Amino acid sequence: RKRDYEGFLCSLLLPAESRTSAFALRAFNMYPFQIKDSITQKTTGLMRMQFWRDAVEDIYSDNPPHQPVATELWRAVKRHNLTKMWLMKIIDEREKNLDDRAYRNIQELETYAENTQSALLYLTLEMLGVRDIHADHAASHIGKAQGIVTCLRATPYHCTRRKVFLPMDICMLHGVSQEDFIRGKQEKNVRDVIYDIASQAHIHLQHARSFSKKVPVKAYPAFFCTVALDDYLYNMRKVDFNIFHPSLQNKSTLLPLYLYIRSWKKTY
Repeated sequence: RKRDYEGFLCSLLLPAESRTSAFALRAFNMYPFQIKDSITQKTTGLMRMQFWRDAVEDIYSDNPPHQPVATELWRAVKRHNLTKMWLMKIIDEREKNLDDRAYRNIQELETYAENTQSALLYLTLEMLGVRDIHADHAASHIGKAQGIVTCLRATPYHCTRRKVFLPMDICMLHGVSQEDFIRGKQEKNVRDVIYDIASQAHIHLQHARSFSKKVPVKAYPAFFCTVALDDYLYNMRKVDFNIFHPSLQNKSTLLPLYLYIRSWKKTY
């Protein structure tokens, strides 16, 4: 609820038998995710990642460590027969990301998103008892859109720490340097970089929805995170792709209502 508010709200809309497991999965995801921002030395980060790698191994050996999230994750794995590979991919990809460098291109960012956000969605589908190729395709595209949006949303925060992770190829295309972002510039070429990146997230959402008729209705609750993505991209358009606009940092008070409407309409 505190660290992944949108994920928490989306999990509330899952069927009762999957909800507790989804909370465990979201809580597990927050540990590797937060490591990068909470360390000063990479070695410390690697040690913490190794703890979670060992924890997952122990969970699948029916010997979870005495840690609340690990215990709940073990229950989720037992209850839904979750695929170990996706949990490991999340840890491995977060570990690679400890290097603190910008993505060379949008494809690198998408690969990171696929192995983290999409992996979370694949596991959520397993919790819902959905094993379907069309649902997996949708999850892949939605996860990539989520990863791109997360990168955009975090940009103002990262800039305060003199770090920029936006894809370098798109920045170079528009003649924008990392220093331009760190200084909070709002010239047209800076907004063009954000427009190009946001457009890629929008394209992934369109792809995910293009085969919604083939996706089992049972899978839809896994994809309600699209509500928050749509909301952010819409607000981004309203401020003409000024990534530093204060309104983009506000928590959406109407998000619970939008989520309820989307679940009632049974669409993603």
